[in-house]
Amino acid sequence: MAGGPVGVGIVGAGVISDTYLENLTSFPDVRVLRIADLDPARAAAQADKHGVPRSGTTAELLADADVELVVNLTIPVAHVEIGLAALDAGKHVWAEKPLALDRASGRKLLDRAREKGLRVASAPDTVLGAGLQTARRAVDDGRIGEPRTALAMFQTPGPESWHPAPEFLFQTGGGPLLDMGPYYLTELVQLLGPIRRVTGAGGRNRETRVIGSGPRAGTEFAVTVPTTVTALVDFERGGSAQVVLSFDSALHRTLLEVTGTLGAVVVPDPNRFDGPTLVHTLGSTDLTELPAAGHSASRGTGALELARAIRAGVPERASGELAYHVLDAMLAIEESIASGEPAPVESTVEVPPALPADWDPHARTL
Repeated sequence: MAGGPVGVGIVGAGVISDTYLENLTSFPDVRVLRIADLDPARAAAQADKHGVPRSGTTAELLADADVELVVNLTIPVAHVEIGLAALDAGKHVWAEKPLALDRASGRKLLDRAREKGLRVASAPDTVLGAGLQTARRAVDDGRIGEPRTALAMFQTPGPESWHPAPEFLFQTGGGPLLDMGPYYLTELVQLLGPIRRVTGAGGRNRETRVIGSGPRAGTEFAVTVPTTVTALVDFERGGSAQVVLSFDSALHRTLLEVTGTLGAVVVPDPNRFDGPTLVHTLGSTDLTELPAAGHSASRGTGALELARAIRAGVPERASGELAYHVLDAMLAIEESIASGEPAPVESTVEVPPALPADWDPHARTL
């Protein structure tokens, strides 16, 4: 279509699809036309719940000429397979994180999109939320001077206590690094620029976990990836960050602080779209709290921003190249853990501009 709202199809009717559907069906610049899942009954239930006109198989969704943008909410191991199929069907792609599980398949996905003149963008879109965008504007405006160091922490006992099917979060493509790392590393890139080198360490406290809720509660499953990861991250522009990501901690803690030459900023939770930004000025006891300025929507915002960028012919902000750079850094951390040596991050990316504070996902612009 040359203009008007962008037709969207969603692949994957799991837990996260509720939030996507609640938001995407409320944005006037997109039309959710179909939802597909390996379990057609689950797709049909979500379509009925959220007023989506059609449901069925992925093949049916990809054959629908009115679907221009595929929102891929499948598990990580299927991200590239579904993404390539969507591109081959002539559709743009919004992918949940991580973009891929290895560099070769991630690069294949982006190269295929370029060959076909299509777009691939990727979560996390939390970086487009009012909370993180307010922090971004504070740093861009020089409130803390030149950003030089950062401290990022995510600590929980792990998601198996609440997730009804958590096995994939403890296997290849999961763990706190690939599951939560994209939120923290993407925001660090937004604030300090591209990553050039990482030094990692990590391990796992337990070889098995037990599902704590849902119909399969009490089921034991194997853990195959590190469940605590620490990393020293060096940036191309100079400066560094210390990162701790854990599914092993009895303490529940989220933190992202960036220190600059004139002060420090405490950034809202990178896994959320809201929250205040706290600015500390060097040499002063004063604390400035900046309320989140911007939209109040959550997951699905990135797919909308991509849809608007497609219509306008401008670059999207949560780009596939940004997601690939973060994937490259996470894989380099894994390699550093294995080798005991620092690992270079070969890719780079241009940091996208901040969103205007008045960007409104509920406005009709197309």
